Amino acid sequence: MINQNFFNNFFVIPTLNILVFIYKGLSFLKIPGALGWAIIGLTVLIRLLLHPFFKQQMETSKKLQELKPHLDKLAKKHKNDQKKLQQEQLRLYQQAGINPASGCLLMIIQIPVFIGLYNTLSLFLLNGSRVKVIDQINRVLYFSFLKITSIDSWFFGFNLALTPAKAGVWYYYLIPLLTAFLQYKQNQSLQTAPKPTEVVNKVDKSKDDEDDFQKALNTQMKFLFPLMIGWFSYSLPVGLSLYWNIFSLFSIVQYKKLTEKKVIS
Repeated sequence: MINQNFFNNFFVIPTLNILVFIYKGLSFLKIPGALGWAIIGLTVLIRLLLHPFFKQQMETSKKLQELKPHLDKLAKKHKNDQKKLQQEQLRLYQQAGINPASGCLLMIIQIPVFIGLYNTLSLFLLNGSRVKVIDQINRVLYFSFLKITSIDSWFFGFNLALTPAKAGVWYYYLIPLLTAFLQYKQNQSLQTAPKPTEVVNKVDKSKDDEDDFQKALNTQMKFLFPLMIGWFSYSLPVGLSLYWNIFSLFSIVQYKKLTEKKVIS
């Protein structure tokens, strides 16, 4: 049941309407796997809307990578004066045009968007009475011509509403493996530079302790997080993995292009 509240009215219901609009259009054109393509289309649309924020984050990551030798020198030079170190680091960020809060801003923007998209797909792919699901969807559509009478959840031999855990077919198990791999590659792309907060907080620890802590944190993010996402992909409907993987692919390709651009310039 979709309740009328601030979050649903501004995120879930508009996202649901866009998804149904794309789905209805593809179904009218008799394109096979319309729901799968609609999920991909919706994901690409949202990713393009967030593109400026992702681009800024990746450019900041590249700048931090270039500044790392200078930041290390500052940390060594002012290791006994935390206030002076922070002042010098902030001055260096300003000269390089880096906003230390930009990463937090991107996370804040992403959270409601991701939750809205997740809730939308969860409803659309709900494993229950199809009649009740369709009725819930039709109740919140903006226009009568968007109303649906059925949902075809098959996409290239996969039932998007089914979880790999319940499918019992071997090729469904490839989905969580692919999801974990793409998340690993995305993390690998984004972990080329220290975050500003990580650098600032290095002052009251020894360098060896900092390095050990940073290596442990990077290892967790590099391996444990993809495994966790892979487990979620194993337990959740395939359609949710589809949108997650499209997001990951965008990030990987975008970072690769940014890196190539930097090398050429």
